[in-house]
Amino acid sequence: MKHSRKEEDLGGFTLSHLLSLKPTGEGGVPVWHPNGDSIYFKTSTQDKKSILSINLNNGKIKKVSDHKGGLAFLSPTMLTCSSNGQWLAYLNNAKNLEDRKSSNRNEIWLQSTSGEKAIQLTSNNSNINAYAWSKDDETIVFSANLFGFYNIFKVGIIDRKITRLTFDKFYQVYPTILHDCEKIYFVQLDETWSKHTIMVMNLDGSEIHPVAYDQDFFDYHYGQSFGFPLISQSTNSIIFPSNRSGWINYWRTSIDGEDLNIVFSEESDQTEAQLSPDGCKLAFVSNTNGTTRLTVININDSRTPKELVVPEMGTVSALSWSPDGNKIAYYYGTPTCPSELWFVNVNSGEKRQLTSKNNMSQLKDKLVAPTKISYHSFDNIEISAYLYSPSQRGSSKKFPALVLVHGGPTSQFIDTYRADVQYFVQKGYVVILPNIRGSSGYGKEFENSNYQDWGHDDLRDILAGVDLLKSLDYVNNRKISIHGTSYGGCMCMSAVCFAPDVFQAAIPHAGYGDWLDFNDGQELRHRQLLRNKFGDIDKYHHIYKRCSPIYQVSNVNTPVFLVHGHGRYPSSDASSKFANALEQEYKTFEYKVYPNECYYVQSEENLAEMYQDIIDFLDRF
Repeated sequence: MKHSRKEEDLGGFTLSHLLSLKPTGEGGVPVWHPNGDSIYFKTSTQDKKSILSINLNNGKIKKVSDHKGGLAFLSPTMLTCSSNGQWLAYLNNAKNLEDRKSSNRNEIWLQSTSGEKAIQLTSNNSNINAYAWSKDDETIVFSANLFGFYNIFKVGIIDRKITRLTFDKFYQVYPTILHDCEKIYFVQLDETWSKHTIMVMNLDGSEIHPVAYDQDFFDYHYGQSFGFPLISQSTNSIIFPSNRSGWINYWRTSIDGEDLNIVFSEESDQTEAQLSPDGCKLAFVSNTNGTTRLTVININDSRTPKELVVPEMGTVSALSWSPDGNKIAYYYGTPTCPSELWFVNVNSGEKRQLTSKNNMSQLKDKLVAPTKISYHSFDNIEISAYLYSPSQRGSSKKFPALVLVHGGPTSQFIDTYRADVQYFVQKGYVVILPNIRGSSGYGKEFENSNYQDWGHDDLRDILAGVDLLKSLDYVNNRKISIHGTSYGGCMCMSAVCFAPDVFQAAIPHAGYGDWLDFNDGQELRHRQLLRNKFGDIDKYHHIYKRCSPIYQVSNVNTPVFLVHGHGRYPSSDASSKFANALEQEYKTFEYKVYPNECYYVQSEENLAEMYQDIIDFLDRF
């Protein structure tokens, strides 16, 4: 990796080393071979993707294939395996149209499990966002936007013939085929992406009708949050997530749409549910204050859940049942170790780590674990946060502090490894990561508490965190700065405009300062988000403007360093416009763009440059 400056020794390791540590599986679900002897998972470096397999009998890992290409922004890979074990399937965009601009075009690819060259199954020339195999391995159903809206299609594995099955202008996504290969279930979104209707039809697309409904559950990724409907024929159940209890919990209804009941009620958000192969058990992840655990429940007797993996601090993710239903593969990581592949025996609870992709021996005892804290904001609402402090803290030394704000805003800091935080702490900063109002993971009421109020009361939650930092005897009260990406960048802009006397410096990364301009120029999912959080722009124009810091830029007295990427989709000129507004008011700012990126800087090379640029900027102010 090449950098424009010499690598700094951070105590036996470098920033490049911190950035090289990546979660195993790259966020995808591990995939079992039908014989239960091996598990497949994906890794990536630069523009090359690899599919690896691990033999569970001897622990050996081998490469199944390499392939070039990529995915549309925020798209999942969706690695799967056919029931006969012959094929792996995944989404990929291998088109290279350098002489023109084109829409996202994820297609379905097939990779032989024996390692032959991958083949492209679909040539739909549109974006596929979800798919599922039939049990007989003859058909894959998928959702794609070929005709401007997401509809359901099917493709034959042998003849590769594609047939369109639905024709609606509502988004129809995340299809799945029953084991008997006679019915297809899928999710239909309303025009606001807040109401989900589970639909069923015959394999030929006939006799479409609804069987279950959910509402008031905004789906920013047009179906990804709600996911596939889970169909258990053995328990006559359709299972899906809903926040109608005030938390995202799983609910069940009969296959004909009767008798709606919660599967297991708890004041934690439940996600990533998977049915056991026999359809009688449900495994899911529960999130309590950023720590996630793995629970299994008998669908017909939900009174006695079995918690199989319960970290003191850490995250369990990407659950995958073994073919015999006796084990569950998953990824497990902590704030000081990126996730690795594990499995747990469902009956005995015995756990086994399968991979050690990140060699952590060099960093053992050198990375800093956070302390989970909470504090009360101006209206007594409780704010949970992570506090990282330099390990060399002494009785008299005072350290600068940095407030890091997450994106979303409907998102959350959880118990995961962050290279940026570890770097800032190694450079002598106390770092606080607050889950301010509007964050997910703390219930529906908390998530909705920033409605029509971005940059105001959620900013006051941050300011209460600043007060907490000032109460620490090892923090330099005169050197507290703020940094964040996406909505975190927006909050940095709000901080300097709406609370101009608080921070020593602000570093918005890929932020947005004008929601009126944002609504005019951004992609559909962003506009849908604004409508959900602010309301209709014609009726609530004053809210869009009130929450836009760019109209109060004359208040700024904090040095601002605006950073973002450029060169790939999605892009934005929001940071440039904010810089121009600062310049017009004679404010102190710096502005830097990192090449070959979308609006968000993501490559290791540019992140290394950007993090060092941030420290350089903070050192100067």
